[in-house]
Amino acid sequence: MGKKALIYIFLIVLAFVVLFPFFWMVITSFKPLGSGLSMKIIPENPTVDNFKLVLTQYRFSKYFVNSFIVAILGATFSTLFALLAAYAFAKRRFFFKNGLFLLFLSAMMVPGMMFMIPQFVLVARLGWINTYRAMVVPHLANVFGLFLLTQFIRQIPTSLIEASRIDGASEIGVIRRVVLPLSMPIVATVFLLSFQFHWNNFLWQLIVTTKESMYTVPVGLAMFRSAHEELYTLRMAASSISIFPIAILFLFTQRYFIRGLTEGAIKG
Repeated sequence: MGKKALIYIFLIVLAFVVLFPFFWMVITSFKPLGSGLSMKIIPENPTVDNFKLVLTQYRFSKYFVNSFIVAILGATFSTLFALLAAYAFAKRRFFFKNGLFLLFLSAMMVPGMMFMIPQFVLVARLGWINTYRAMVVPHLANVFGLFLLTQFIRQIPTSLIEASRIDGASEIGVIRRVVLPLSMPIVATVFLLSFQFHWNNFLWQLIVTTKESMYTVPVGLAMFRSAHEELYTLRMAASSISIFPIAILFLFTQRYFIRGLTEGAIKG
């Protein structure tokens, strides 16, 4: 009992250390303007004026909409393409399948910075600068999601897929009626990781956007910090807004993570 108590105490202290910066950020965002450096944990006169100023005067509402559109489109289509490709690699036979799969996996060992210049040249020649296409299309190939989905779909009994084909289902019907429902935990995981990547993507969005109206939240937050270094409460409010969608999405999808871990333990 004493050993377990020490473990729990250690985990509580560790959780406090990890979560305290986020707690301080949220608390500071509710402090009155000009009191961001106050050491009081609980503000005497909490206010939401910081959020109003950030969303209206500093145009973070537009940045938020841009980030939401980019993240939703990027996560949806990259997950869809990864699911279709994973089904082909896991359950279909075609020429050079294993070699092509290894070739895709080897691309994960190449640093992303290596692709940035050719991607930018291609996007610029297509005339996509300052468009959602430039922010979404170059990152629709999700090799890591392809790997996760392929490994998971391989565990689905082939007899279920063959029975669905006997019933007259097309390949798309097999994916929609058999593969997708059984793979929902890992699909949700890939979607969440892809959404987080597109939402937090800073450098690429900075490169392909020159108009302020096309800024995403990370780009707008960086510009805001450099222009208003002393406005700590506003910076914390903007930072709180930037992590809000990720936190909400995780709350709604965490049950799929638990289900995926449980199924993995049973199959293992």
